Amino acid sequence: MTSKKTLAGSLLSLSTGLLLAVSAIGGASASSATSQDLTQLQVASTPVSSPQGYWTPERMRAALPGDVIAAKAVARQDNEGPASAAAIETGAVTRFAGTAPQTTATPAMHANEAPVKHIGKVFFTLAGNNYVCSGNSIAAQNKSLVATAGHCVNEGPGAFATNWIFVPGYVNGTAPYGKWPARSLHAARNWTSGGDIRYDTGFAVVARVGGRSLADVVGASGVEFNQPRGMTYKSFGYPAAAPFTGQTLVSCTGTAHDDTINPQFNSQGIPCDMTGGSSGGPWFAQGDTNAFSGADGFQNSVNSYGYGTSSTTMFGPFWGSTTMKVYDSAQRK
Repeated sequence: MTSKKTLAGSLLSLSTGLLLAVSAIGGASASSATSQDLTQLQVASTPVSSPQGYWTPERMRAALPGDVIAAKAVARQDNEGPASAAAIETGAVTRFAGTAPQTTATPAMHANEAPVKHIGKVFFTLAGNNYVCSGNSIAAQNKSLVATAGHCVNEGPGAFATNWIFVPGYVNGTAPYGKWPARSLHAARNWTSGGDIRYDTGFAVVARVGGRSLADVVGASGVEFNQPRGMTYKSFGYPAAAPFTGQTLVSCTGTAHDDTINPQFNSQGIPCDMTGGSSGGPWFAQGDTNAFSGADGFQNSVNSYGYGTSSTTMFGPFWGSTTMKVYDSAQRK
């Protein structure tokens, strides 16, 4: 596939449903009502070693955007839907004259943001390469859970990442709240075994640092699942590919619409021009208290993929019952 590219490189939720309301400071959170046996059939996880000293400033700067991992999933599935069945058209040669381009610049679809304590950058190693994504601290029983994209924890399908750390509040190469190494990684088996882009969400349980849990240090966003489609969102991330540098936080805001190019993906998109490195950044729904400030909103998706080298839409997976099971399993670890 040459015309499609996932969100984090060239770039790179059906009814009101179940709301998993959890405190924005990592308090008590609801768990799914399904049996543990069924949950385990849908969840894949692994313990992981993430040495504190591995991620030097030089390795962080050299890390590749994780979109190259998600690209394989989009490429593998993009011919499965109606979009691939278009008939070949024929007709007489017709030409219409063009016009010179206007000199006005295309308005930016993003906004620059001040650092948010619980949103940060994710660094990890897969197949010998170092990558960078974005992530967010979310409320959990263990007070130590980070949400990101599935391709930022597992190849999809394939191996889980190593050397995985979360740097909350990252700005200009600094880690003001420390570097939090993962002790286990979690994703839906649909992703780890099949690379199904519909389940491109991952979770990392991080170790305590200095005897304190992640949520106690930086706070944690509430999460929700099975929400109505078509809501208005604000998403966050650290895009690293030009014209961005990956050193500061960026956001996009818009009303979500279905992916009409590949409707089988069940994803929704919002207007956005973020590039590589923003994969895994959180989506907050409009209407939640202070959601648009990134401080106290409920998260229910992540940055996943986009189309084209100058994509103007960011797509995120629908957080339904399967993703909720993965979350519920991870938050208990």
